[in-house]
Amino acid sequence: MTPLHTHPLKNNLLNKAPFFVLAPMDDVTDTVFRQIVADCAKPDLFITEFVNVDGLQSPGRKRLLHKLRFSPKEQPIIAQLWGLKPENFYKTTKELVEMRFAGVDLNMGCPVKTVIKNGACAALINNRELTGEIIDATRAGAKKHFPVSVKTRVGYSDIDLGWIEFLLSKKLDLLSIHGRTAKQKSLVPANWDLVGQVREMRDVLCPSTKIVGNGDVHTRQQGLELAKKHKLDGIMIGRGIFHDPFIFAQSSPWAGYTPQQKVNLYRKHVELFAKTWKNGECKMETLNKFCKIYINGFDGASEMRAQLMACKSTDELLELLSKTPMQGII
Repeated sequence: MTPLHTHPLKNNLLNKAPFFVLAPMDDVTDTVFRQIVADCAKPDLFITEFVNVDGLQSPGRKRLLHKLRFSPKEQPIIAQLWGLKPENFYKTTKELVEMRFAGVDLNMGCPVKTVIKNGACAALINNRELTGEIIDATRAGAKKHFPVSVKTRVGYSDIDLGWIEFLLSKKLDLLSIHGRTAKQKSLVPANWDLVGQVREMRDVLCPSTKIVGNGDVHTRQQGLELAKKHKLDGIMIGRGIFHDPFIFAQSSPWAGYTPQQKVNLYRKHVELFAKTWKNGECKMETLNKFCKIYINGFDGASEMRAQLMACKSTDELLELLSKTPMQGII
């Protein structure tokens, strides 16, 4: 096991500029999809789906543990947590250290109603006292050498640079900024000038904190340009991965992929899904979210997706995928 005083995330990755991160997305970036992305074109850093610490420290713990599964090829990987009770952040972070995660990230930006109605995630933007307690508890669980980061937005209803100033005062190892407010969700273009302004604040208030920009990045080249323009340490890509599984490659081959190559990659995804979640930890319907990534951009793709998404089991899905587009799926 790597000694904490030579932690690879702090000593290597965070000194690379810019580094690229696959954004955490609930029911999307599980260990299966991360492994597919790693095989296609691996980012510099993975982050798990967000996991509720209050659930992890409850009798329902077993229902959530699958979200913390990862394989060696996904390293370095950070676990993302959310919740409300500081003591549960402390307990969970101590466990993450033992599980060999590369760090812990606190979700303070998710704007989904079911999450914020109880005061969690983006709602914490309006609750500095609890936010501080959560960060401090996480720090205590992490001890000295385990990186602690926060993913958030530039405000709740309005732009709130006081929120950013508060977070920078906590001397985080990494701060990921989505260039929209929580109220804006993804309804307006991300404001990268604001992300750049956060970086400028960092330079003055806490130069050691790495700043990662997030929002509407569709290609690696676009990410490089944004990082250069705003002098960012890292770039996070989320929904862009849906249009190109090779988005982190210096030169993506995806545009030249044949229909058969795309089908083969989806089959690989389904096979890994069936092998990984053989005890039913994830519902088979989850695969429908990925179908359009692969089965897209060729004649008959829409009809083929309809057939694939109607399948009731991974066995049925794999049987259909064993046929090529030229053999009558479409």
